[in-house]
Amino acid sequence: MKKILITGSSGLIGSEVCMYFANKGWEIYGLDNNQRAVFFGEQGDTRWNQKRLQTTLKNFRHHEMDIRNREGILKLVKDIAPDAIIHTAAQPSHDKAANIPFDDFDTNAVGTFNLLEATRQHSTSVPFVHMSTNKVYGDAPNEIPMVELDSRWDYADNTYRNGIPETFRIDHSKHSLFGASKVAADVCVQEYGRYFNMPTACLRGGCLTGPNHTGVELHGFLSYLIRCNLEEKEYTIFGYKGKQVRDNIHSYDVANFINAFIEAPRIAEVYNIGGGKENTCSLLEAFELISGISGKPMKYRYDKNNRSGDHICYYSDLRKMRSHYPGWAITKDLNTTFTEIYQSWISRNSKK
Repeated sequence: MKKILITGSSGLIGSEVCMYFANKGWEIYGLDNNQRAVFFGEQGDTRWNQKRLQTTLKNFRHHEMDIRNREGILKLVKDIAPDAIIHTAAQPSHDKAANIPFDDFDTNAVGTFNLLEATRQHSTSVPFVHMSTNKVYGDAPNEIPMVELDSRWDYADNTYRNGIPETFRIDHSKHSLFGASKVAADVCVQEYGRYFNMPTACLRGGCLTGPNHTGVELHGFLSYLIRCNLEEKEYTIFGYKGKQVRDNIHSYDVANFINAFIEAPRIAEVYNIGGGKENTCSLLEAFELISGISGKPMKYRYDKNNRSGDHICYYSDLRKMRSHYPGWAITKDLNTTFTEIYQSWISRNSKK
């Protein structure tokens, strides 16, 4: 039986990857220490997801460990000897990073380096997939000429009609400390691939979402927005008139791409992974969509001050992914994703 090590296994992408590969018959080794609750408080607690995996997956083994524990990580990878490693653990908030700069950098940059070296010492032929972020581009996408429409911003430059490509620059822009720590990790993953000829991939995520996201205000755009609607809480829009745009990809489609890469790995690849233009929405459009599903009006307030380094408009150019892996495609559209998050929230809260 093949073995896969998944860091951040109680999080959105990590848990989806656990479920996906368990269904394919892999032996699952999950690594998580509920650090999200440390970063974001009780609302960020992911123990419920850990228990779900332990209850539903017979081939799942949980390891309570921090990726900053270098010796522990080196020993764990050696002992497990996995056939693939999926690294999703992170400090994920660019706002939070400014308040905890050492924790942010040590988790995102040093933790990733620990895993890379542990992988190299185990085997240079094992696929290593790293969940990076579109924040590696900093706020440079904001320099693209924009057009303001009724409910959203969009690119006025036809060069970006398909979205942001992997060739977009990452320097000479404001990243936030989170973006900087993720750049460090991203570059290290590429370097281990090139220098040691290892099959690595950096997946620069747009808005990653799905029903198993423990969304909070500082991280988890759609999950938190839908939660506010259902709990009838006030949502705060930060700048850009609520017309800021994101592309949204369901966690299942992320896991499906990771599988495609593992089946046909490449050296030191980088992919912008998101829903693409067809799965974009602005905040105002997201309000309308969830209100149509739940029947509840969205309560919100407007703060004219946008978040530092935030994108006005961002969606991923998926052409490179599709050319390298033509069998992969988006399977869950925006309406399906919203509905699944809504139904999951209703289900979990009806049991309380």
